[in-house]
Amino acid sequence: MADARAGDRLADSWSRAQAPPTGTTDPAIDPARYRRVMDLGFAVPVSGSWATRDNIVDVASRAEELGYSSLWTFQRLLSPLDSDDRPQLASQYRSVHDPLAVLSFLAGTTTAPRLGVAIVNLPYYAPVVLAKLLTTIDHLSGGRLDAGFGIGWSPDEFAAVGTPYDRRGARTEEYLECLRAIWTDDVVEVHGDRYEVPRSRIDPKPVQQPHPPVLLGAAAPAALRRIGRLADGWISSSQTDLTRIDESIAVIRDAAVEAGRDADRLRFICRGVVKVRTGERGPLTGSLDEIRADLDDLAAKGVTETFVDLNFDPEIGSPDADPTRSVHRAHEVLEALAPG
Repeated sequence: MADARAGDRLADSWSRAQAPPTGTTDPAIDPARYRRVMDLGFAVPVSGSWATRDNIVDVASRAEELGYSSLWTFQRLLSPLDSDDRPQLASQYRSVHDPLAVLSFLAGTTTAPRLGVAIVNLPYYAPVVLAKLLTTIDHLSGGRLDAGFGIGWSPDEFAAVGTPYDRRGARTEEYLECLRAIWTDDVVEVHGDRYEVPRSRIDPKPVQQPHPPVLLGAAAPAALRRIGRLADGWISSSQTDLTRIDESIAVIRDAAVEAGRDADRLRFICRGVVKVRTGERGPLTGSLDEIRADLDDLAAKGVTETFVDLNFDPEIGSPDADPTRSVHRAHEVLEALAPG
């Protein structure tokens, strides 16, 4: 970030993005509702054998019929191998569709749910390219995009996209300032340490004004504090300890207050890695009744939204899983956990 004022402008822009009109009584845009009710979304098939066109349409359409508030995708570019050609990552990372292409597809096959990506890694793109992609999805969806961003953690993927791995946090802050300028300035001109945009007009602007909600994924305390200063909300990772998720929420809320922002306007979104099992127990793992109770616990811990993600269940999101069985199990979960 070129100077502290840039961060202040960015934080102010992000905080305006989801501010409801003065005096509104519409619960659909009242941020206070997040203190009362936890929204529930669903991740569409993105990873493994079940991630086919027909299954994406099937799961998304049923989720919309049942009243799920959002549909989600995720990004993984590589499944790195060790020296013996054995995969270094879990099976759900072996075969993953592009998340933004899937959201573009969903924009034309759904009408109501919000469309979220959790997440795309900012350093993998040029800011103007990503801004154009996301703006187009926002238009195609009629203003339903939730933009989830991360800084990236895989050195192999950084090498593959030709971006330095070091100073990722600073790069992210400058990137966010660049996105803000592209999305909100009539005439865009950016001269940062890492990104340049010559004096230009970059249109169209997003449907959502001043821009789609900006959500950040993070785990380290410094990154969580960055969310409190700059973003509209947080998306937890598949590795988050859900028994202590309230501690991360508290760090973000405290940072927001310190930055002079209203912490009650922030969204706290949990990637709900659901695994339906008999005789196995853990957060969001167990019987459907136990998982329902876990969702209530997440709401009590301050989570405002959870999306059920079966892609991270190796019995479903793996290339070796039976795709027909995977979709059948997804329908069981969709029906059992459907919003009230």
